[in-house]
Amino acid sequence: MKFYAVIDTNVIIAALLSKKEDTATVKILKELAGGSIVPLYQEDILSEYQEVLQRDKFPIASETATAIMRIILQFGQRVIPVPSEELFPDMDDRIFYEAALAKQTDNAYLVTGNKRHYPKQPFVVTPSEMMNIIEARKPSKEAMIHQYSLNRKSLK
Repeated sequence: MKFYAVIDTNVIIAALLSKKEDTATVKILKELAGGSIVPLYQEDILSEYQEVLQRDKFPIASETATAIMRIILQFGQRVIPVPSEELFPDMDDRIFYEAALAKQTDNAYLVTGNKRHYPKQPFVVTPSEMMNIIEARKPSKEAMIHQYSLNRKSLK
């Protein structure tokens, strides 16, 4: 199952700076690279990603930053943001929210480490909440085995 999501810059940075592989932010990047999450973007979001990934205060190799951008462009989907009249503590965050609004017909999410920066909406989630949503919709091992056996029977 695929999930459409705008990934806030803070999630990407937190994942790249994490020393642990099992944090929710790292898992989000793995789902992104694995194709479960289809990243939604537009030009201002890409510009922010590039600018923040290159900041001297973050020890992120340029190869890593390039790889992240390549994944987003290759597997992502460009959207036309839906204008919102909502007020934001940091108006630079508005574009992430408006990009997520653009794919609400596909149940798009906005994954952020700063939910308080956005209006309270069910599609604005933390990395942990997003991972819970993904895990809840993955088929169980039993369901996969059952589907496999059905597929084998249909081939005979």
